This record gives sequence, structure tokens and C-alpha cells, in this order.
Amino acid sequence: MAKKSRNEEKFNYGESIRRLRQDGPQRLYLIWGPEDYLAEQYLAELRKLCVTNEADDFSYRKIGERDFSALALTEAIDSVPFLSERSLVEVRGVDLNKLEQADDVMKAISDIPDYCTVAFLCEAGFEPDKRLKLFKTFAKSGVEIHVTAQLSDALIKWIVKRFAAQGKSIELSAAQRLITVSGELMSRLIPEINKIAAYAKGEKVTVEDVNAVAHHIPEAVVFDMTECMARGEYNAAMSLLGELLDDKNNEPIMILAVLGNQMRQLYTASVAVQSGLGKDYLMKTCSIRYDFVASKLINSARKFNQAQLRRAVELCAETDYAMKSSRTEPKELLKECIMRIAADEIYE
Repeated sequence: MAKKSRNEEKFNYGESIRRLRQDGPQRLYLIWGPEDYLAEQYLAELRKLCVTNEADDFSYRKIGERDFSALALTEAIDSVPFLSERSLVEVRGVDLNKLEQADDVMKAISDIPDYCTVAFLCEAGFEPDKRLKLFKTFAKSGVEIHVTAQLSDALIKWIVKRFAAQGKSIELSAAQRLITVSGELMSRLIPEINKIAAYAKGEKVTVEDVNAVAHHIPEAVVFDMTECMARGEYNAAMSLLGELLDDKNNEPIMILAVLGNQMRQLYTASVAVQSGLGKDYLMKTCSIRYDFVASKLINSARKFNQAQLRRAVELCAETDYAMKSSRTEPKELLKECIMRIAADEIYE
């Protein structure tokens, strides 16, 4: 299910763009985070503010991972803009945690001329090691743009606009289902929106349309699987597990990790319900971004009792240990774990 890390701050794209336009380009940017679509959008806006369409290679320099060095960066920074008031140096795909010339790079980004902007755009899976001196230099001299997935209202508005551009409207429940089954990242949602818009027969996109053609991420399939178990539909649960295992991209240990996280969330939801702590407690404790996801977890948790969920969490942990320490086939261990969760060992 969609969630964020506990220390992840909420990124407001609209406010960030408004501030960029108001304050103008700064000298140094570090742009990183999982939402690569918005990272590209932010960089495009920065580019428009820095250089004109007529700007040449003196004003706009792009450095990729293969071409990057402290010398190449320094030379690009020192290039005086031509046909533009500013110059922009765009550095892409460089693993800043493993720089061999980190000291020279720190020196270069600590002395950027007033007319120059340097923007480092990191890969979607990159996370800076804030213990390194390099990132302390970024913190002192630059602007950090941590591009995370958007909150529910902003993301749903964006989904509605994408469908409207293709002549379709979408029900709120269908938009929420799309986020649930395909994830919260815009770059992943765009092809799903295109598929659904082409598939939907009517003007309004429904939950059924989403379920029919949208790609289901493992977290969504595991959630549906636990829902089946809660309703006593064990054959359906095992069928969903089979679908996950048939996809060669899904390793059993990864599926188990998703299942374990799902069971921990359900257990926390059960605690929240029985203790009267409510949805806010669940969202804070499990770092859940979306209100409708928390509501679904609470509704699902009510179908179990707390002892059952606690034992399910223990079974996932025991199976994880077995996968890492025994010679038993991981697929068989995963299947056994699911069957034990669905068996009388857990249920009354």
C-alpha cells in the first residue's frame, strides 16, 4: 500500500514552483526523490527561468554520469553565458554518495558565480548519505528539492486532469482505486491512465475499468489477498499468490516482505480500533500518506482479531528467517506461511 518513510517531509510541488518563480533561480540545487516525473517538471521550470530558447552551449551545459568529473563541472561553471542572463549546468545520474573527487566537487559548488545555476538531478532510487561532507556543502550553499509522491488531494486532481485531457471523467472511488493498485508515482500512473482511458467505453471511468486493465503492484495484490483471507476465501487468496509468483520480477522474499508489512499495518489498525486511538494514530505510526488507505486498513482489520494478526506477524518473521537460513525452496516456505495464516493456527 502507498506509504512514506517516517522522516520523509511532504513535498508540495505547487508551492515549490511558486517559490521558485518568486525568488528566482539560486546558484545550487540538489533534486532527488522517488517522484521522477515531478523532478523533471521542476527542472524544466528551472531551465526556463535560467536560459532562453536561443541559449547556446556556453549558457546551457549538460553533464551525464559518463562525462562527469570535477574538472568538467568546474569548466561548465566557469563558462560565461551568451544570449542569456544566466547559465545553467545540469548534472544527471551521478551517484553523489560514491564520488572519487568529492573534495574537488565541494570546492567547485562552493564558489559558483552569481550568474550561474548548477542543478544535480539524481536517479529516482538515489538517497543522499547526509553524513558525507559533500551533502553538508549542499545544505550550506544550495537548495534541496526532495521530490516525493503528492498527497491525496493533489494527486487525485492531477489524475482527473490527465483523464480530462483524453475526454474522460473519473469517479473519486476509481481514482482512489487506481492509486491503490498502481501506486502513487506519476511516472507509473501516466501509462496506466492512457490504457484505462482507451479501454473505458463510457465517458466516466469506473472502478471496474481500473480493475480490468491497470497494472497491479505487489502491495495491491497482497492487500487483496489478505482481504480474501479475512472473508474466508482461501482459494481466491492462493490464486492471487499464484499470480504474484508467476511474475518473474517478484521474488518470494520480496512478496513475504510486502505481506509482513501488510500484517503489521493490519495489527496496528486493530490496536488503533480497540484502543480508541483512531485513524490518525494508524497513519502516523505506519507512515500512511492517504486517508482512504488508512480507512481500508481499519475496515479490513475489523475482520480479524488482534491475536490472529499478532500471530500472522510472527509467522512472517519466522518465514523470513527460514528463507535466509534453510535450504527449503522459498516459494514453498511462502505458500506454507500463507496457509498457516489462513489455517486454524490463526483463525478461531
